[in-house]
Amino acid sequence: MQLALSQLQPHLQKGLKSLYTLHGDEALLVQEGLDAIRALARAQGFTERSVYSVAGAHFDWSEVLAAGGSLSLFAEKQMVELRIPSGKPGKEGGEAIVQLAEQARGSDATLTLVILPRLDKTTRASPWFAALESCGVTVQVEPVERNALPQWIAQRLAVQGQRVAAGEEGQRALQFFADRVEGNLLAAHQEIQKLALLFAPGELSFEQIEGAVLNVARYDVFKLSEAVLAGQTARVQRMLDGLQAEGEAEVLVHYTLSEDIRALKRVKDAIGLGRPLPMALREQRVWGVKERLYERVLPRLSDAALSELLQAAHQVDGIVKGLKLADWPIDNWQALHRLAMMLCTLCSGNAKPVAAPSFAMR
Repeated sequence: MQLALSQLQPHLQKGLKSLYTLHGDEALLVQEGLDAIRALARAQGFTERSVYSVAGAHFDWSEVLAAGGSLSLFAEKQMVELRIPSGKPGKEGGEAIVQLAEQARGSDATLTLVILPRLDKTTRASPWFAALESCGVTVQVEPVERNALPQWIAQRLAVQGQRVAAGEEGQRALQFFADRVEGNLLAAHQEIQKLALLFAPGELSFEQIEGAVLNVARYDVFKLSEAVLAGQTARVQRMLDGLQAEGEAEVLVHYTLSEDIRALKRVKDAIGLGRPLPMALREQRVWGVKERLYERVLPRLSDAALSELLQAAHQVDGIVKGLKLADWPIDNWQALHRLAMMLCTLCSGNAKPVAAPSFAMR
């Protein structure tokens, strides 16, 4: 059985199964899912808990299998947790997990929990993961995307009896909060809890949130790509500043931007040769969120604009490798800002030329 995290609580209200697998990279949400399962298990008499973490090539799988098939002298029911941080158990581990899943099927005495990171399509199609799905319940823990973050914050505030003002002021407060905690859900949770300590239940003003919430955002270079393609100018500038402050490598930021530009050009060329858009996107390995973004922005990008972007990407490649070029900033991050804003402005639907940022040019 496959569930989304939002379906876990209603599922648990109907009863506890003997095997659960949680997979995803959002540590806070994975932990909350595990806590919900454990709380119900403890209420049903699962008093003993054993935890195994797979690390290195010499992990003893027989110990896990033995734990899943036996009880101690002190407990009638037990929880066995298996953590695989890499998501790659290997051949021996894969075979052991199949046995563990079969062993857990329908067990009244042992609750087995398997914790995995976000899995790619190939891993989800593996025999060992198929065994976990067929013998128990798998819960996919998706990250909270930026556009859903304000509502997520509002829901968490409501749980502790707090809310923002109605209308535009409240939405501005939630957007401000989201900007401060983007990419760092655990810290967002802590900042929400801090508001409960600082202020009484009821309505929170923008000034209270502004004064209390720390800037704990963490930025992902691949999320930067999505923000650029979505034409989110202010967010892109904030993300670039954040990546620079975090010490992200300029070459990785440039690679991400230039890969999008090259892929857009290749898809545009393929369409010009008569390829259907879905086929052209598949050929360039564009899918998921980016597929929808490409579909939206491609009609806005002319061949001339894409050629200009390709040339700009080539020039910035030289800059981040130490070259100095006329009409471009000498600072790597300023050059990356300019390249990102050239693409972002076009993707936003503003076809006017991108003005150079206000810093010294050489």
